[in-house]
Order: sequence, then C-alpha cells, then structure tokens
Amino acid sequence: MEFPSPQLNPLHILDEDYCGQAKCMLERVGSWNFDIFLFDRLTNGNGLVFLTFNLLNQYGLIELFQLDMVKLRRFLVLVQEDYHNQNPYHNAVHAADVTQAMHCYLREPKLAESLTSFDILLGLLAAATHDLDHPGVNQPFLIKTNHYLAALYRNTSVLENHHWRSAVGLLRETELFSSLPAEDSIERQLGSLILATDISRQNEYLSRFRTHLDENDLCLGNASHRHFVLQMALKCADICNPCRPWELSKQWSEKVTEEFFHQGDIEKKHKLEISPLCDSEANTIASVQIGFMTYVVEPLFAEWARFSDTRLSQTMLGHLGLNKASWSAMEPEASGSSEEGESEPGRATEEPSSRVLSQGSQES
Repeated sequence: MEFPSPQLNPLHILDEDYCGQAKCMLERVGSWNFDIFLFDRLTNGNGLVFLTFNLLNQYGLIELFQLDMVKLRRFLVLVQEDYHNQNPYHNAVHAADVTQAMHCYLREPKLAESLTSFDILLGLLAAATHDLDHPGVNQPFLIKTNHYLAALYRNTSVLENHHWRSAVGLLRETELFSSLPAEDSIERQLGSLILATDISRQNEYLSRFRTHLDENDLCLGNASHRHFVLQMALKCADICNPCRPWELSKQWSEKVTEEFFHQGDIEKKHKLEISPLCDSEANTIASVQIGFMTYVVEPLFAEWARFSDTRLSQTMLGHLGLNKASWSAMEPEASGSSEEGESEPGRATEEPSSRVLSQGSQES
C-alpha cells in the first residue's frame, strides 16, 4: 500500500533536545545496520521516543488517525520512562531496537503490499511497548518467588500479560485513542501481539507458521492471517539481535547474559534453584549465545526467510551464521556440541530447545 507523504516536522515538538546527527541517522532508519546504541546516545537517552514518533509520522499515521500531538508525546515519554534503565538488556534501548527492526519488516514487499495503516499502527505500538515495565528477571523466577504478578496472571505468560496491561494503562491514562471508534479493538489486538512474544510458546507459533508455509495457504488479504504474520514479525524483531552485524549483536549478547547472570546471583543468594543459562560459573556468554541461536533463533528466522524470501531475510541469516561462528571460536566445546545438535537447518532438536525455552521469555 502507499502512504501519504508526511506533512509534519517529525519531531518538531521535541526540537529543544534534538541533535542534528540523530536526524541524519533517522534518514537511514530502514537500514539493518542501524546503530540503536549510537542513536540513543545522540538523543540523550530518548531514542525510543524519537524513533517511534518519527516512524508514526513517516507512515502518515499521526495525520491519518488524527492523533493529538501533546497526548502522543506524553504517551511515548511515559512508555520510555516505564522501562527500567538499570536492566542491562530489557530497557528502552531494547524496545527502540525492536521497533526499528519491526519497521524493517513492515517495509518488506509482502507486508508493505498487504498491511493496512491500522496494522502498521498496531505493529509499531506493540514493538515499542512489548517489554514495558520488565523487572529484569524471567517468568520462572517470578513464579518460584511467589511474586504478585505470577499470582495475578496465574503463572501464564506472566511478563507478557503485564507488558500488555501496562501499555493499555498508559493508552487510557493519556487518552491517545479515546476519539477512535476502534479503541477497544486496538487494546485487544495489541495484547494479542505482545502475548505472542512469550518465548515459552515459541514451538506453538513456529509450528503454525511452518504449516502455513508448507501448505502455502497464507492469504494476506485475510485480516486474521495478516495479524498472525504481524505476530511472527514481532517475534522476529524481539529476538533479532543475533541477526544484526557483529558489532551490534555482540553488545546485545553481553547485555542479555549480564542480566541472566544477575538473576542467577540473586537465586544463589536466596538459595533458590538457579535458572537455565543464569549460572555464571557453569555458562559463558559464548555458550549461552550458541544455544540460543541454535535452538531458538535459527528455526524462527529460517521460516521467516521462507515466507519473506528477500535480501534482508538472507542478510539476517548470513549475520546469524557469522555471529554463531564467532562465538563458537571462543567456545570450542560448545561449537562441537551445537554442530551435533543440528541435523537439519532450521529444525531444532527438542531436548536442548526445551531447556533454552524454559528461560520463559528472559531474552525476548
């Protein structure tokens, strides 16, 4: 579909803090090499606000849906503030990175030709809010410590339900969509997208996606099929950092492993069973990343490449292979074991996969 040319200065309401270098970066916001760490520094830690606002305007969504600029700015600022910057990984920079990746996927030919403006609005908002108020620990940790969120959501998609409800709370607080007749639908579909990022349900979504591709029955003229593809796009965007160029991917790997190990240290301190991948004495950054790439990332992106079949999808797989090789060179034993576990590209064996997935959305 074609989008109206933006009539607005993308960030005129934020010009006081706006940096010329950041503006230049936004001209290349569709590049897979986009350096979100640099962009966040150039915007003084406001990367999520600047990026999301720019994209909403670039797609003509602010004008099309007649979004109030003051309400939109307040909403985006509140979203950014609700991410915990003390988290090495699950913070506003990760949310901005996922939003930028989602933009790249939305521009892929199959999606660009089929998605409605409403679909794109949902996709960008879901990406920006998908980890809202993340506590920096995973679902099993919340369950075994009897955290109130685990009780509230009955031990089911605890974090994802919390992210979704937190996003809805901010939408209602700012009344961003109060004038739209589809407000209830936005909230429900936003929830459906965010809930799809529960990595413990990875095999469920991947199996359904694989079946659609095997039977060649995805019809993007069908609203439910478009929504499912948006779910898969968000899932890819959420864990895409192993598919970024090494200089970016390595930073994310270090940050997520730091968060894993911090949780493990808390578990040791309180004499709790240490969660998989969280024991700094039994794991290294390399071993954690090799396992995650092999059993979670590769199967998902192999199917996404089947669906999308574009230069970008092949570029992502190329980076993934190179990054895995780089980590394997640092972890010879893990390299050998991972090769043994790959009998067929993109088709992970079940036992190691279930161990990685038991992290319960920690990396997503």
